[in-house]
Amino acid sequence: MFIGEFRHTVDEKGRLIMPSKFRDGLNDRFVATRGLDNCLFVYPLSEWASLEEKLKTLPFTRAETRAFTRLFLAGASECEIDKQGRFVVPVPLREYAGLEKDVVIIGVSSRIEIWSQAGWDEYMKGAGEKYEEFAENLVGI
Repeated sequence: MFIGEFRHTVDEKGRLIMPSKFRDGLNDRFVATRGLDNCLFVYPLSEWASLEEKLKTLPFTRAETRAFTRLFLAGASECEIDKQGRFVVPVPLREYAGLEKDVVIIGVSSRIEIWSQAGWDEYMKGAGEKYEEFAENLVGI
């Protein structure tokens, strides 16, 4: 399980350090893709395979299913962590998430999310104000 929040920077070559706490769960190779809310989703290969199987069960005759799977899968890239704990964030994914320099990497159970620091700060400002409201509306926690 991935948990926690870490702040790092993207270097001039587009490399980003993956927090050491997350590296064991990724086994040096993982899939990164377009996430929701203008962040990137990162999945261990085993979790990615499971997600792909679930996507295959969606009704391809529905336009929103086709659109989502196209964008989600076309944006996916297999990444590898080097000996210094870094990986290259592909240009299209950097552009999608607005990753220029300062980033926030968070653990969200079975996946990791990568946010621009500005995007994360803005998200936290809005969602943080509704944190208790969200909790009250969730059933079964």
